[in-house]
Amino acid sequence: MARRNPTRLRTSSEDIAASKKAPQTPQTQNPAYRLAFADDDFLTSEDTRGIRFQLEYLKPEFRLREHGITSTVVLFGGARIPEPGKPAWAAKNETQKRNLEQASRYYEEARRFAQLAAQTSATTDFKEYVVVTGGGPGVMEAGNRGAADMGAPSIAFNIVLPHEQAPNVYVTPDLSFNFHYFATRKIHFLIRAKVVAVFPGGFGTLDEFFETLTLIQTGRMERVPVLLFGADFWTKVINLEALAEAGTIAPTDPELFTVVDTAEEGWAVVRKFYGLPESHEPDWRGG
Repeated sequence: MARRNPTRLRTSSEDIAASKKAPQTPQTQNPAYRLAFADDDFLTSEDTRGIRFQLEYLKPEFRLREHGITSTVVLFGGARIPEPGKPAWAAKNETQKRNLEQASRYYEEARRFAQLAAQTSATTDFKEYVVVTGGGPGVMEAGNRGAADMGAPSIAFNIVLPHEQAPNVYVTPDLSFNFHYFATRKIHFLIRAKVVAVFPGGFGTLDEFFETLTLIQTGRMERVPVLLFGADFWTKVINLEALAEAGTIAPTDPELFTVVDTAEEGWAVVRKFYGLPESHEPDWRGG
């Protein structure tokens, strides 16, 4: 990262380079001699976990500030949902294969929704309504791809996982981040969010959806449009009306989100909420 201000003092980078040239002695080769900020064993120790939390928050924060990005449109959804016409690579049996192939329409809706967000983002010189995803395949790829269709930048908050962890090729490289901590990553998803769009997915998607609802319900986050794409899918998976009937949530809490089926329907909710003009960009689905 470039320095914002010049200095006549030696920099930490210069001292790291100098320390590597020190004479090879038992003292200089001992871990105790390493500069603290250049000592991987120290920085990854149990005792410095709090510092790592802070670093994972600060690095994306500084980079997004440099780009002047003030608000985002967040797309959550399953990594396993394939692009239409592509194999359902994650299917473990014929039932999953059939269902994932049918769910591929959500890839196209996510791509189109991101196109509509990118059109609005362009009117702000890509400072607001910037598309952000988890950076992986499936719905996440569709979101970054939709922004790329419109020549817009997009953000990825990836995380190191045993599978599906590599960022997709449509992410803007300068805005492609990687995380170790889920908690820090979720802060970055929501700290600038003006819209949260939730597409069919698994445990991770459910976690992100309920985290968002909890923050809004408890007043820890301002009300924003929360869009749940896919009435058929979600009515099978969750029943918040049953929670309201049981009294464990307020009767009005299911109104914290809106169920939609198409990108245009979802963006109409966003336009109404923020008073945005209607979008007229071409539809790149299937292109």
